[in-house]
Amino acid sequence: MTSSSTQTPLRIMPREMRLMSERIFSLTSLPKGFFLVVGDFPMYSQKLGLGGFRLLEERFESFGSADPSRISISSEEGTRIVLDAAGQHAWFVLPAVIDLLGELVQRFGAAELTVNDAVDPAELAVAASLGGRTGLTITVSGNLLKAAPVPVTGNVRQDDPLLWALLEGGVEVESDLWWRIYHLAKKALATDSVVSRRHAGPMIITEDGTVIGRKDNDDETDVSFLASKLSEREREGAKA
Repeated sequence: MTSSSTQTPLRIMPREMRLMSERIFSLTSLPKGFFLVVGDFPMYSQKLGLGGFRLLEERFESFGSADPSRISISSEEGTRIVLDAAGQHAWFVLPAVIDLLGELVQRFGAAELTVNDAVDPAELAVAASLGGRTGLTITVSGNLLKAAPVPVTGNVRQDDPLLWALLEGGVEVESDLWWRIYHLAKKALATDSVVSRRHAGPMIITEDGTVIGRKDNDDETDVSFLASKLSEREREGAKA
């Protein structure tokens, strides 16, 4: 029998998708900061009907050995570049693809880029939805990407219609899949403890309620409940 949770998809909004992706990518071998660049790609992929979060789950183990620094240019001639992905996942190739297309368009007014040896090359199709952010209109045919200039309006609805659609209505994800993604992402969090509850972001609250770190003048957070109210006897009992 199929459970009702499996039959009913969840509608997930960008905030939650970005948060889960960022945490999961932070568990991989990707350089610090790089996973922030690729955080939107599973979300875009999901909306486009590509691999999406199922692919993120399936490839997670292999991402443990990801190394975007291995990506290199095989050849370059005028408006054309051939990129060697060196067995890296297409999501991790996309930042270089967008940058190189932008450079060629700036220099020549048009660009063609071929990506070889990328894992899950169908995910390169995500690039077509990313170009408008940086003044590019991108078409993707297999592993060949072409780009031309397009004005940036500053209006998200026009520059990035896919993101606008996500912001308005999110995207449906199978509930069982989403909860697996959720629990996978939780591995990036510190183990729950008295200390971890008192330490979040740039500040920590000591046992007596003193705030160390951020002290914003307009911070009205009530941290009194984090201060220890236990008597010495109760503390000894808790340790036992």
